[in-house]
Amino acid sequence: MSKKNNGKRYNDDFRKMIVDLYHSGSSVKDLSSEYGISEVSIYAWIKKFSPIELEDGSSVTPDDYAKLQKQLLRIQEENEILKKAMAIFARK
Repeated sequence: MSKKNNGKRYNDDFRKMIVDLYHSGSSVKDLSSEYGISEVSIYAWIKKFSPIELEDGSSVTPDDYAKLQKQLLRIQEENEILKKAMAIFARK
């Protein structure tokens, strides 16, 4: 038996365009019927691509924030490894 994927795939540019249309005043229901996308998908894209305003006036999307969190964790792990290596080399 082969597994058939009937789901549509949209690239990030298309998703961002839909979110921009939503922010410019189009309703989710109108966008859903016009582009043939489920309302649930559009709401998920709005959540993912809508910018969050920061205290310093800049903005970041939740997707960018998640990427920054992941990068911070990786750098913290690298820092711990380097501290341990320094301790080993300092003993010699």
